[in-house]
Amino acid sequence: MQEDQTAQQGTQKLHFPMSLRTDFPSLPWGGGSQPEHRLLDQFEVLERHTQWGLDLLDRYVKFVKERTEVEQAYAKQLRSLVKKYLPKRPAKDDPESKFSQQQSFVQILQEVNDFAGQRELVAENLSVRVCLELAKYSQEMKQERKMHFQEGRRAQQQLESGFKQLENSKRKFERDCREAEKAAQTAERLDQDINATKADVEKAKQQAHLRSHMAEESKNEYAAQLQRFNRDQAHFYFSQMPQIFDKLQDMDERRATHLGAGYGLLSEAELQVVPIIAKCLEGMKVAADAVDAKNDSQVLIELHKSGFARPGDVEFEDFSQPMNRVPSDSSLGTPSDGRPELRGPGRSRAKRWPFGKKNKTVVTEDFSHLPPEQQRKRLQQHLEERNRELQKEVDQREALKKMKDVYEKTPQMGDPASLEPRITETLNNIERLKLEVQKYEAWLAEAESRVLSNRGNSLGRHTRPPDPPASAPPDSSSSNSGSQDNKESSEEPLSEEGQDAPIYTEFDEDFEEEPASPIGHCVAIYHFEGSSEGTISMAEGEDLSLMEEDKGDGWTRVRRKQGGEGYVPTSYLRVTLN
Repeated sequence: MQEDQTAQQGTQKLHFPMSLRTDFPSLPWGGGSQPEHRLLDQFEVLERHTQWGLDLLDRYVKFVKERTEVEQAYAKQLRSLVKKYLPKRPAKDDPESKFSQQQSFVQILQEVNDFAGQRELVAENLSVRVCLELAKYSQEMKQERKMHFQEGRRAQQQLESGFKQLENSKRKFERDCREAEKAAQTAERLDQDINATKADVEKAKQQAHLRSHMAEESKNEYAAQLQRFNRDQAHFYFSQMPQIFDKLQDMDERRATHLGAGYGLLSEAELQVVPIIAKCLEGMKVAADAVDAKNDSQVLIELHKSGFARPGDVEFEDFSQPMNRVPSDSSLGTPSDGRPELRGPGRSRAKRWPFGKKNKTVVTEDFSHLPPEQQRKRLQQHLEERNRELQKEVDQREALKKMKDVYEKTPQMGDPASLEPRITETLNNIERLKLEVQKYEAWLAEAESRVLSNRGNSLGRHTRPPDPPASAPPDSSSSNSGSQDNKESSEEPLSEEGQDAPIYTEFDEDFEEEPASPIGHCVAIYHFEGSSEGTISMAEGEDLSLMEEDKGDGWTRVRRKQGGEGYVPTSYLRVTLN
């Protein structure tokens, strides 16, 4: 029958082929107006695909999270490494910080520390912009996907329910048709049977009519149910499911676009710190180029030069005539009173300073336990610190005074009496610091005198006088015309023939002006015959007045007690400044 064929066609439309059309990836999943382009029959495939997309999003979030943990651990280890190798003492208290090698190393450590900070910044950006945002977006996508597939399953269930009702009405119509046909055949047989009563024939006819009427009603019901199902099925495939699939497609494309942007953030986070990292690397290169070996050698000299005088030559001691030896200041074992000291085999001499074992020293406030040069430097350093502290206290006192004046003029701003304790404390600090400055200045002056004395002693220990400077004495306008007491100066210019030309320039005879005050005194260690223009003679052991220090050319201007000024070799003097 025609109704049976229509029912069979409706049954065939509900089967879902397993083939997936992938020839048109740019078209909507719902297929639009072209049925061959639809994915409506691949509901389970789309469910698996969208779930795979969300799983991929979660996997990327997990990957970035572990990447941030790696970056954070790397930065933490770099910072620990830098902290391990940074100097423990402040730079002002660490002598090694003055070497360019140490300064460059510290700079490299600082650049590595800054590099670690950039790795932490990368980890922070990835954590906030990728992990948190994508994780939140993933949860939103999961909720949206769940809603769309629930809507699709409800539509499927409604269609399946309509199909079941169609099948029931079809089976009822089929059953009623068979019953009606059977009743009609029974009524016709009884009608032809001569033995059947009239009542039986009428009853059979009524039954056949009833069955025919029931079959007609089942037919109408089946036709109506079939029409309703076909309408619902058309709505399901042409409207309802395409809309759901288009929503799923839009959701999946948005997820893929968002994931691609997340991929880009991975490189963007690195590119943001590239300029700073490049500066860190450039700083390391600058630090490497800043190493100056020559300067470090000079710094070592300045840091550790003691200022001690060089020891003189060791004289021969004649033990064959111990009682007749002439005492010598430079002889080891000779007492200061001049009496010879008998030495036996068991008596040992004191070792000289380059080879002597250093004894444990007691630290003193004036640093007298240090070598002269080191003592002077430490005292100078402490004096500068005390001066800075004093200036700070003075500035604070001035600020408190101004504040007190403001409080006195405008009492509502504060009580002037509340500043008195602080002003008193500041004044006490100023007085204390002034005393300390005076104390350190006295110690520093003594230390500088000690350094200069050691330089003179170093020169005095030579057994023979050193050679005078090769350069001529300075052309001074303050030389005395009578500077050469033991030699007559000729007023006639020397001829170029028969005698050597003078190697010194002439001195202007300005010593006749008002004499300048001496800046110290000195003792002649050796005899010097002032035979050149501008020089002056002196005898060994003679006391002289120091008029002008050595300017670096090896000559010092002095004045004799008998009168007369001139230049003598600096190496021939033991100098003491006022």
